[in-house]
Amino acid sequence: MEENNDIEFSSRLNLEELKISVAQIKTELAKVIVGQKHIANLLITALLAEGHVLLEGVPGVAKTITAKLLAKSLEVDFSRVQFTPDLMPSDVLGTSIFNLKTSNFEFKKGPIFSNIILVDEINRAPAKTQAALFEVMEERQVTMDGVKYPLEAPYMILATQNPIEQEGTYRLPEAQLDRFLFKITIDYPNLEDEVEIITREHQLKTTKLAQITNSLSKEKIVQYQGLISQVIVEPHLIKYIAEIILNTRNNPFLYLGASPRASIAVLKASKAFAAINGRDFVTPEDIKQIAIPVLQHRVIITPEREMEGITSVQIINDILQSVDIPK
Repeated sequence: MEENNDIEFSSRLNLEELKISVAQIKTELAKVIVGQKHIANLLITALLAEGHVLLEGVPGVAKTITAKLLAKSLEVDFSRVQFTPDLMPSDVLGTSIFNLKTSNFEFKKGPIFSNIILVDEINRAPAKTQAALFEVMEERQVTMDGVKYPLEAPYMILATQNPIEQEGTYRLPEAQLDRFLFKITIDYPNLEDEVEIITREHQLKTTKLAQITNSLSKEKIVQYQGLISQVIVEPHLIKYIAEIILNTRNNPFLYLGASPRASIAVLKASKAFAAINGRDFVTPEDIKQIAIPVLQHRVIITPEREMEGITSVQIINDILQSVDIPK
């Protein structure tokens, strides 16, 4: 039976410009990053869904450079904070300084006041500094001396952490992990990609960041984020999301299931994922594509299963296979 290529679906939303912008960002990232196309997809999805991202991987797999490149491909303000065990909340949020001329205290904003913030090695800072990010990540504002300072849109925190090193690190609180839309695990490249990485480095004549040109303004990002909220999600797909989340709470292999915030995260991420693929409606496949990065850091495996080497990714995959896909 011949495939009918003449069928056209008219989109209720005009997503053509968004698709072109997304393709440009991917092209810029591909100038430096070899492979890892799914990571580029997820980063752009998180940006449009107004979410934060936790990048996890061993040293040297391009976590930091990926975050820098994303910011460089956009016309946005960018700042970087290197988390260390002696870092204080004021080093991140800012502090009030006494102005001798006016005889008043003035708030000097910290590096958290930007559009895209790279928090490098986030698990190296103590609990007091981690807690300083709670309000920032959820409410997009900083409260200092009773005054609220709103953060400019678009706003996104890209945090990195090394899962291997334990010395001098602090485990992130569950409440903070829950505020990350995605946790993206970056693995080692395969042989073909490794050869390409070495070849590009050998032929490199300038810095990696110098190869990237910005292609998307703040205003356009905010406009696209507004479009995402209009993407259609049918009632049976909302129930599908709820059933997946409910299964994490009833799963015997999980000590802690996903929260209602996870349900909302799946909803927002699947709408953004559909939009960057040129659709103004969500499909079950969109939900399945983003389920693991949304859920893997929001559930806790029982100690017995963890000792057996079972991972949260395996359990979530089992749940996705067990829940009936709506017709």
